[in-house]
Amino acid sequence: MKNKIKFGLLLLIVIFSGINQMIQAQSHFKIEKSKDNEMKISGTSTFHDWTMKTAAFSGKATFDIGVENQITKLNTIEFNLPVLTLKSGQKKLDKNAYKALKTDQFKEILYKQVSAELMSVTNSKFHIKTAGKLTIAGVTKDVVIDLYCFINQDGSISCDGNYPINMSEFKVTAPVFMGGIMKTGDSIKLEFSFLFEKY
Repeated sequence: MKNKIKFGLLLLIVIFSGINQMIQAQSHFKIEKSKDNEMKISGTSTFHDWTMKTAAFSGKATFDIGVENQITKLNTIEFNLPVLTLKSGQKKLDKNAYKALKTDQFKEILYKQVSAELMSVTNSKFHIKTAGKLTIAGVTKDVVIDLYCFINQDGSISCDGNYPINMSEFKVTAPVFMGGIMKTGDSIKLEFSFLFEKY
């Protein structure tokens, strides 16, 4: 009798474990073309602040979504930014930025997550701290990037965040203009807004 009870309990555990895994199944997403997508790099100079931006980038992610349409885990996330699509509206600034970022050899800025931790949920926005590898101008560094994600009614996921960068850490020399009269600062900020859709 005791063996039958134990077997029954074990069977129930297996069944509920399977249901829980189904409820929290992994969902795969990718970045599609959307007006909600934007990635930009901004900084300062001896004359004025500057910003370069683009909507032409790609990426993918895998989330665990819980029973009440909640993000329970971020398994993977990565993005790929073609540097030559970044535009400031000033051709000379763009040209010098491309040169500083060594686009003749390295065409892309890349990020690939190594681990992630769900930190908090505020007003249905999920704060996720990710650790990963950021590659700029061929140099890869370990970084921690905070994401803030929201599940939309259609099941897509909007994520935004930013990350401060010192160009010298990636062996990038800050661009100079006008024979050295105008010089950009070493500190820049990478900002992004992604719209992930299921595939």
